[in-house]
Amino acid sequence: MHELTEGQPVRRPDPLRWAWYGLGGRLPERYNSWILSDATRPRWMARHAVRALVQLAIPVGLVLLLPGPVSIRLVAVAGGLVLGLFFALVYSTETVEHRVRRAGFPPGTAEAVRAGIARDREAADSARRREANARRAARRR
Repeated sequence: MHELTEGQPVRRPDPLRWAWYGLGGRLPERYNSWILSDATRPRWMARHAVRALVQLAIPVGLVLLLPGPVSIRLVAVAGGLVLGLFFALVYSTETVEHRVRRAGFPPGTAEAVRAGIARDREAADSARRREANARRAARRR
């Protein structure tokens, strides 16, 4: 948990609110700590891709309902999904940062929290490797 959200419970939105959030809508203020947590936990990029797929579901459904050969509609859907996911992933840091900023956090918060988490993880991994090396060296003596 980051010091910006210390003491605040992380309340997950219900499925309807999550769908609204996935489509780009705002959540009530009580979900701000969840928004920051969602943007900084491991696999945040995968969750962002899922949100992009939720946003693409409406145009995909509309294209599938158009008249015409099924093969052409499927190719159009596949092309749209590839391009949509490509742009969603290319601009993922900016988009997620915008969501966090809209939740009331200062610009750059999500990136700073992820960098801090990565530093902490690297420090823990380094300490674990040092301890393992020390145990190995002790066994060799």
